[in-house]
Amino acid sequence: MRSRSAKTSENLLEELQAALSHGTVARRVETLRRVTDLFVGNAVDYSDDHIRVFDDVFQCLIEQIETSARALLADRLAPVAAAPPKIIRTLALDEVIEVSGPVLSKSERLDETTLIEIARTRGQAHLKAISLRRVLSEALTDVLVTRGDEDVVQSTVSNPGARLSEGSLTDLVIRAERDDDLATCIGLRPDLPRHHYLKLVAKASLSVRRKLETAHPELMDEVSSVVQEVAQRVRAAAMTKQTEMARALVRSLHEDGRLNEFQITSFAEQGKFDETNAGLAALAGVAVETAETMMIESRTEGVMILAKVAGMSWPSVRAIIAMREKLSGGSQTDMLKLRDVYEALRSSTAQQVLRFHRMQLGPTPAA
Repeated sequence: MRSRSAKTSENLLEELQAALSHGTVARRVETLRRVTDLFVGNAVDYSDDHIRVFDDVFQCLIEQIETSARALLADRLAPVAAAPPKIIRTLALDEVIEVSGPVLSKSERLDETTLIEIARTRGQAHLKAISLRRVLSEALTDVLVTRGDEDVVQSTVSNPGARLSEGSLTDLVIRAERDDDLATCIGLRPDLPRHHYLKLVAKASLSVRRKLETAHPELMDEVSSVVQEVAQRVRAAAMTKQTEMARALVRSLHEDGRLNEFQITSFAEQGKFDETNAGLAALAGVAVETAETMMIESRTEGVMILAKVAGMSWPSVRAIIAMREKLSGGSQTDMLKLRDVYEALRSSTAQQVLRFHRMQLGPTPAA
């Protein structure tokens, strides 16, 4: 096609329509094959005008061929970066998954708007195909996570090119409490934020504990120790540079006498989990790991116990609880009831509970 002037779209369409109007099914399929060969073999050399001509040709042919031929066309065009955009969209919108599947999972020509439209309206097979794409935006993964079944969700989470929004992560971590396979997929993602990772590990540890104790009740005490040790190692491995910097900042503020409950409240209001946790640990006089465990694995009791030992006022405690609920995706609690509970909690009682937690956790290094 490069060696001579390209025919206009109208003339080429007229020729094809004339040939196909009197042709057999076999002839139509053969015509499609020849046109596809011509395009795929020289796609990198075609100009935009040439691609538009092919787009019109394919659109003409696609209306006159059976499913198997459409599926073959989709399979051949899907990997081509310069594939004609209109025919790619037509194939992607096909209700037959054998036709749309290759395009949904591979075509870089398919626009985001069309992908989201299909993800919102088509069935699970189409969603599964989309989940296999090399790159998935947050907007697209939100739809896949919301509408997808177990297979689609796990495929999406396992895709390293999928970007997961804060909302999707919150939903996934909650769902993972009832799905060990999903929990594993989420936990293996290198981009999983620390607060989600810790919540996931805390829940998974309890699940592992139940399974092992059920299988070997005579080893219950030993299993408990092993699970606790594994959880501590995993938590240590989850330490990020950002976490280390946050703890170093809080340690510096504490050593200089500049750390107080107002600073911790500010951290909480900004959603800074690591800084809030380290600050609360410092004022309560416990190891950061102890405070972190109480913040993650308990409900609101752990926060209130630490805060009472630290001598914090209710507004500060409320800010920390609100931060924790926002980051973990938990349901909102009745703050008025919690305030009454906190105000009724004695400092001596909080100290006793804290000592119990220390005994349960064993010795931990200082922050």
